[in-house]
Amino acid sequence: MSDQNPSAQQWIEGLANELGLDAPSPGEIDNLLNLAGVAAHSSERIAAPIACWMIGVAKIEPAEALSLVQKYESERAG
Repeated sequence: MSDQNPSAQQWIEGLANELGLDAPSPGEIDNLLNLAGVAAHSSERIAAPIACWMIGVAKIEPAEALSLVQKYESERAG
């Protein structure tokens, strides 16, 4: 086992491999990070990983999910 931690990209690719999935594209990663940012800054930080999990369970693509989260936050903040 290596003493050096993998990069985020290496870690994500390794997890994707374990799950039998393709790793997310750079654009998908950007959308997920933006979605997590909206959730974390609009509520408590815990909302970010839970929101990302929820979009995964709902099988929504990251770009669509980001739009939905932005719409929800815009309407909620009124």
